[in-house]
Amino acid sequence: MLSRGLSWLAAAFVGAVYGIAATIAHSFTIGPIPVGMILGSIACAALLVALRALTRDRWAALAAGLGMLALLLVISQRGPGGSIIVPNTPLGNIWMYVAAGIVMLVVAWPDTSRLRALSAGTAAPRGEAR
Repeated sequence: MLSRGLSWLAAAFVGAVYGIAATIAHSFTIGPIPVGMILGSIACAALLVALRALTRDRWAALAAGLGMLALLLVISQRGPGGSIIVPNTPLGNIWMYVAAGIVMLVVAWPDTSRLRALSAGTAAPRGEAR
């Protein structure tokens, strides 16, 4: 149980690092295209999907997602010098919802490995007709 808790803590830390990087980069645009938001979304989704696939643990992905969202909310507040990394603009608001949506989608995605195991167990052996 200790190793599982430590892996969740590590996942939360890595998620926080990805969340900070993506949040800082989300406002980069080339013309009307929000390149930073697109790349940040891809990076965060890739991290969560990889954690979910490699650990086969929904909770590790949730820990990373909570790390992402926690740091996103922390650095969205007004800093001591008055600076704001995520301003109250449509792009900033969209980024908050996109990040939360990615976390919800990856964590809530059903585990299909059990379905494959069940369908493999009920399949007829080769050469045998039903």
